[in-house]
Amino acid sequence: MIDETLQRELAATLLKKILPAELQDEALKSLDAELTKNSPTENLREENSAENSAATKNETPAENLTQTNETSTSTKNFSEETSMHNENSATKNFSASERAAVLVEALPYIQEFHGKTIVIKYGGNAMVNDELKASVMQDVALMKYVGINVVIVHGGGPEITGFLKKLGKESSFVSGLRVTDEETVEIAEMVLDGKINSEIVTLLNRRGLRAVGLSGKDADLIQAAKKLATVYEQGEKTKVDIGYVGKAKKVNIQIVNDLLEHDYVPVIAPIGVGENGESYNINADYVAADIAGALHAEKLYLLTDTEGVYKNFADKKSFISTLKADEARTFIKDGTISGGMIPKVEACLRAIDAGTNKAYIIDGRLPHSIILELFTAQGIGTEVE
Repeated sequence: MIDETLQRELAATLLKKILPAELQDEALKSLDAELTKNSPTENLREENSAENSAATKNETPAENLTQTNETSTSTKNFSEETSMHNENSATKNFSASERAAVLVEALPYIQEFHGKTIVIKYGGNAMVNDELKASVMQDVALMKYVGINVVIVHGGGPEITGFLKKLGKESSFVSGLRVTDEETVEIAEMVLDGKINSEIVTLLNRRGLRAVGLSGKDADLIQAAKKLATVYEQGEKTKVDIGYVGKAKKVNIQIVNDLLEHDYVPVIAPIGVGENGESYNINADYVAADIAGALHAEKLYLLTDTEGVYKNFADKKSFISTLKADEARTFIKDGTISGGMIPKVEACLRAIDAGTNKAYIIDGRLPHSIILELFTAQGIGTEVE
């Protein structure tokens, strides 16, 4: 836990980063007022003072509740607007006092997760849309500024497909897995490790962080074995060799721990190494789960292109905000959870079984989705526990 003085310093630092100089004094005054109002020490003094107690009665809970609701609504509106406008124009809708109030709401969560480790699987539209890219990098920077250890594992399937197409090589899939010959795995490694990984590292470093790119081959981080695809023909289940598609056999987490200990942000490409030095392309959801489990991370976030898990995707009212592990396994078996959601839910279960506290499937299309889940009371997405 961090004390009230450090809370104030953290919030003040964040305000200075998101506000122009001419608004900072007003925001800091509002911040101090909010912190004083919510301070346990101040509340104790009020209980022992009749005068202060009388003054407190004039400040009704309903008024405070209205302000909280308005702040939450403003946060939601801000998130929706940034998908259509750039960040600078959207944030002008917040007054200095509103921004201070939002940070005060976040302070209990800053306390709770200070010093904890969170693993983010970065993928989907958030890797393609420039505004969403920026919001993810800002979320990671914010998390680091308040003392959270962050590890990123990224995908890159669409980029691999696009690069193969440029080279005149068509992609084919078996049970959702890319058929990967020797040439394809070389291209996948080049795109994942050489292009996407270095781009993410650069974007984070430009925001004042110290990011380091890793492949699963570095320091034998991910020792891999061949993964066979499961296919069903005439009711019979068979295994098919689809080339250099792998699964993690062992995770050597020491290099990641060393980087976290020295305040770096590890950015991991999902390439594993076989016993003979060969490269394997591995599903990034599973890699993120294995990394989170090995770290005993507080949270695993899987960014995807849907709001989360539904009992019936056609019925938006069937959205599941909290999914128990046993319930998730049942839904997979009975077909309630199907298609591309299966590996994501399986990855969450895998992480939890290996020691991760909680795992989440959240909508990466929503700007600042990570901090909305992490630092607000309502949260977003589906929580698997």
